[in-house]
Order: sequence, then structure tokens, then C-alpha cells
Amino acid sequence: MNTFKTPPKGGMTDEMARAAAKNTARQTDPEHGSDPFSEGDSIVYAAHGVGRVDKIGMVEVADTMIEMIQISFPGNQMTLRIPLAKARKAGLRKIVTRDIVDKAMTVIKGKPHVSKGMWARRAVAYQEKINSGDLIQIAEVLRDLRRNVDSLDGSFSERKLFEAAQERFVAEVAVLENTDPATVLENLTKTMKAA
Repeated sequence: MNTFKTPPKGGMTDEMARAAAKNTARQTDPEHGSDPFSEGDSIVYAAHGVGRVDKIGMVEVADTMIEMIQISFPGNQMTLRIPLAKARKAGLRKIVTRDIVDKAMTVIKGKPHVSKGMWARRAVAYQEKINSGDLIQIAEVLRDLRRNVDSLDGSFSERKLFEAAQERFVAEVAVLENTDPATVLENLTKTMKAA
């Protein structure tokens, strides 16, 4: 039986949001009864962001037939092939639900977590969150670095991490909402400035 935790007075915690994202991913996992990927699907590959399934089919590799999924990433003009059986483990997933986007927006509106640690270690942690492909973790990066929205306070590397997280977030939400990325970016920027 699932139990629901009530958010603390300050709102949803990062842990609660991550648990919700994992639950959604588990519910859409083909091994748990959901439909597998289909040609034409928009997907997210953790290390590369939003792409589209071009084709799924059998390919001969070293005298063995393997079912492969071919994905194109228009943003960086890349095409990738992955064995379909390994797709989920490789970090491939369907576009998130509106519920997860709402939770991510709640995270973005939260109070930034300021760490006193060395920037090099924090930068690695931020990059890992971006490359996780988890929209909630990407939202955490945006929340923590959002002071860079209109300022030049941060370092060059801080700005680049913020822009990478913003690009990933905007691309996925734009596909979910079937809207222009510029509109999503404008709304996201307004949300971050108001927080």
C-alpha cells in the first residue's frame, strides 16, 4: 500500500520530489506493464537530453541479431543506437508527466541551497545532476544557481552549468506541452525571478 507524505510547512523536500520522479519512472517502465518505446516517440536520454525515436528494428552485430533503438537528437545533430533491452539501464525514458513538471517547478521556487564546499566539487555534483536526466535534479541545479538569471555575479563555469540545466529543462517541458521552447524559457525565467 502506498503512503503519502505530507509536505513540510516549507513545501516539498528534494527527497520527496525525487521519490515521486522515481515512482513515475517505475510506472512507465515496460517491465511493469506499460508500453515500450515506439517509433516517433519523444524521449529523454540522460546524457544527451531530448531526442526522438527514429526506428526500432533488428540489426546484425557480430553474427547476432539484436533489437536496436535508433534515436536522433536534433539539438546537437547526433544519432545514437542502443540495444532495446539495455535502453532503460542506459538512461532512456519517456517524457515526464505534467505532475513531475509541477513538482520540479515547486523545487525551483524553493529556497536555494547554498553550500560552503569547494566550487570544483559542487560543479561536479551539479554536472552529475544535469546528466542524470532526472527533471527534479535538474530543477535543483536551476534553483541553486538561479541568481545567474540576470546577473554577472557567478563565474563562467557557474553560468555554463546554469545554462545547461536550463536548456535540458526547457527542451523537455516544451515537448510535453507541445509548445515553443522560447515560450517555456520565458515562463521559467519569470518563475525564477519571482522566487
